[in-house]
Amino acid sequence: MSSRRPRSWQPSSASRITDEQINDLVSKLQAVLPEARIRRSDRVSAAKVLQETCNYIRSLHREVDDLSERLSELLASTESSSAQAAIIRSLLM
Repeated sequence: MSSRRPRSWQPSSASRITDEQINDLVSKLQAVLPEARIRRSDRVSAAKVLQETCNYIRSLHREVDDLSERLSELLASTESSSAQAAIIRSLLM
């Protein structure tokens, strides 16, 4: 089943978003991207900002996965009653 709406579908006036609102949201996204990805002074398309945002989110997911794996390995190699294990557990709470 397709997730696309029929061509005759029109959003209610309350759910319509203006070009100005879209531009504002794209600017906000661009502002939270790291400098290396898109320089704020550059004029870039909304599509480029959205693509870079997706790439950045994917890289953050990979980083979280890597850190989770490292933490699991650290906890597995640490005696559960040790001071180091207690510190790690306290940081996770």
